[in-house]
Amino acid sequence: MIQVKLFRIATGEEVIAELISEDENFVTVKNGLVVLPSPDGRVGFAPWASVIDRTIPELIIAKNHIVYIAEVDPAIKKKYNEVYGSKLVTPEEKKLIL
Repeated sequence: MIQVKLFRIATGEEVIAELISEDENFVTVKNGLVVLPSPDGRVGFAPWASVIDRTIPELIIAKNHIVYIAEVDPAIKKKYNEVYGSKLVTPEEKKLIL
């Protein structure tokens, strides 16, 4: 399974992306989506760095430009994986009510 993380960038953008690698100074990500909040409390997504060469989708970000890295809400992560991941969809867990 790919590592999907939320990155808060110093510019204020929140970006959901696949974490490829990390060292003490940089993180490498790909398939970034910028989070676009709406006035009604919902969120939308748009491609981040939309004019990069799609044959080389990795972006290297200096850690001094990242405010935080966090886990992504499971429902959002599932949708991200449907688009960029293995294309396998995990069925929802069925619960038995007695």
